[in-house]
Amino acid sequence: MALTDREREIVDLLRGDPRLSPGEIAGRLGTTRAAVNVHLSNLTRKGVVLGRGYILSEESSVVVVGGANLDIKARSAATAILGTSNPGSGSMAAGGVGRNIAENLARLGTPTYLIAAVGVDATGERLLADTAAAGVRLDHMHRSRHPTGTYTAVLDAGGELVLAVADMTATEHLLPEHLGPLRELLAHAGLLVLDGNLKAATASHALDLGQAAGVPTLMEPVSVPKAATLAPLIAADRPLYAVTPNREELTALTGLPTGSDGELLAATGNLHERGVSHVWVRLGARGSLLSSLDEGHVFVPALPAGVKDVTGAGDAMLAAFAHALLAGHPVRSAVEHGTAAAALTIESAHTVRPDLSPRLLAQALTERGGSGRPGDPRASAVPTGTPRSSTPRSSTPN
Repeated sequence: MALTDREREIVDLLRGDPRLSPGEIAGRLGTTRAAVNVHLSNLTRKGVVLGRGYILSEESSVVVVGGANLDIKARSAATAILGTSNPGSGSMAAGGVGRNIAENLARLGTPTYLIAAVGVDATGERLLADTAAAGVRLDHMHRSRHPTGTYTAVLDAGGELVLAVADMTATEHLLPEHLGPLRELLAHAGLLVLDGNLKAATASHALDLGQAAGVPTLMEPVSVPKAATLAPLIAADRPLYAVTPNREELTALTGLPTGSDGELLAATGNLHERGVSHVWVRLGARGSLLSSLDEGHVFVPALPAGVKDVTGAGDAMLAAFAHALLAGHPVRSAVEHGTAAAALTIESAHTVRPDLSPRLLAQALTERGGSGRPGDPRASAVPTGTPRSSTPRSSTPN
């Protein structure tokens, strides 16, 4: 645990009476009020104390480490014609895979911390304000000397991606030494989520911290080039709870073909051999493949949805998946939650659906398919118990 002896004493006092003032705590512990204030500040930073009133956190949180940037989307009013100007519409909003996952989680009610890099500029201030307003905890964001990243996407009239350009310089300069708060956050986290925008050294350091804390880790590859960068990091001596590639990213992670179902299963088997408990492969309109080390595989169909904008669907899938795991659902049920969140997201013009909620997600599961029922968490949910490390642990393209 990352709590000091004095911090544990303060937590014990607050469990007995959350209304204690710093002066009263100091009197009971025989120390100074100034020293208690320092300890309370540290407990807040570690996620143990939630703001004034000294409410103690009883819920497991998710820590997301990855990309954050401004999304700029342009949508053609008709069939897009390359090499010329196309009439259409445009919008700007906070984005980035890690940030989007964090916002989706927060909207679903999961306590979520984001570690990402944004510049010291107006774009960064807007991104922070919008993300905080959604409920994401941003105490540990890194303010970079590089400009806040941007992701510019061009969509056709049907909402499908035509092309995109990502400037992720700030995220590329998120270094291992900028992850100092991660060790403390993981002491009270239920899951760690990493996105493929991280440099290999930074991702490797985060994986080491997750393993040391015994926190199940989910990895989202993001894109084919980034999956290739992450591939050497996946090894049996540093197990992952889950990896969530699409077909092409799975090839990049394994070096194996994935054109047929048999090839898909062989590739997921390769990741199982390298310490991944669950491989969840996104297959577009077909749905997805869930392959689990101890429970075999199942193809999960996509849910019916009217497409407005496909951007962000993968981020919503992973967020709802993680949300359901923390709620005690087995992995298959968590996949159904993710599938429902993706359907809801592509029906929205927003990368993160602003009205996403547990009730909306439950409604989609009930009306469109999927059990949505909690299962026995011992079967295949997030590993719990002591030590957690004894159990193998395991979009937008920016």
